[in-house]
Amino acid sequence: MTDARSGAGLVACDVPLVERYDLALVDLDGVAYRGHEPIDHASDGLVAARDRGMRLVFVTNNASREPEQVADQLTGLAIPTSPDEVMTAAQAAAQLLRSRLKAGERVLVVGGAGLRTAVREAGYVVVDSADDEPAAVAQGFAPEVGWTELAEAAYAIERGAWHVASNLDLSLPTARGFAPGNGSLVGAVRAATGVTPDSAGKPSPTMYRMAVERAGARSALVVGDRLDTDLAGARSGGFDGLHVLTGVSSARDDVLAAPGERPHYVGADLRALLVPHAAPERAGDGWWRCGSASARVVDGVLELGRGGDGGPDHELDEVRAACAAAWAAVDEGVTLDASSVPELAAGVTAG
Repeated sequence: MTDARSGAGLVACDVPLVERYDLALVDLDGVAYRGHEPIDHASDGLVAARDRGMRLVFVTNNASREPEQVADQLTGLAIPTSPDEVMTAAQAAAQLLRSRLKAGERVLVVGGAGLRTAVREAGYVVVDSADDEPAAVAQGFAPEVGWTELAEAAYAIERGAWHVASNLDLSLPTARGFAPGNGSLVGAVRAATGVTPDSAGKPSPTMYRMAVERAGARSALVVGDRLDTDLAGARSGGFDGLHVLTGVSSARDDVLAAPGERPHYVGADLRALLVPHAAPERAGDGWWRCGSASARVVDGVLELGRGGDGGPDHELDEVRAACAAAWAAVDEGVTLDASSVPELAAGVTAG
């Protein structure tokens, strides 16, 4: 468990992450903010990371808004950002359209201003009706999308239009809780047509690669809150990934994660960019140890060692030890009893 790309485990970084990686590919919802509200320590962590030489690109599955709007929101939350530091799923969807369509073809856009602008700037004619005979339907999330727009998408797809979704996130975090995401709206169209769309958003690594190319980075770190999109995209694209426990996926989800969704690092919040990260080591007695924490799997049951000072470092180390023990057991063919995995690290803060 020492090399980030040689296996599907946690890795160690004996220097702060800002010193190992020159670019952070940072998710937005659940990482930098929740709805219109800031997330604790997001500004502290990102501003300090930038001050210490790490470049930032905000990579989001949200396709509803223009990069300028996203940058303005971040700046208003004390995270100064320029539009060229924002990469949206709308831009990725527009690039995916180029793989099949010629410039000047018609595209029915179901979504917000960000998607409409991206499709138009890619050289396509944006239409709103299936009767315009579009070659493709580009679908992204926007709060105003309703039955009428979904019906037009279904009509066009039934007539042969190519269905492209900006992302397939079933939910999105808001200040009030989790709300239906674009994947839920896409599901309604898929249920009506029987057609599975192609998707440009995470977990496809397309946006990550676009962002790295734009920045000219040497070593990029993906930072996200969702295992099934952010961290899965990191694994599939060959990038190292940091899971911050401020959004959708929990520490317990980390322990139960499938190999293709496992993070390389786990942190409480974005201050995790500013510190080194320990990796568990396997002892001869079968326990995995990380700092003062330990864990093992016996007959498919996860056991956590007793002891530790109960502080935030111990709680994070307990998550890391539990991940290492569970992942190693699963990779060795053991069926892990999910009911033996407790909720972990609730309310932890970065060290």
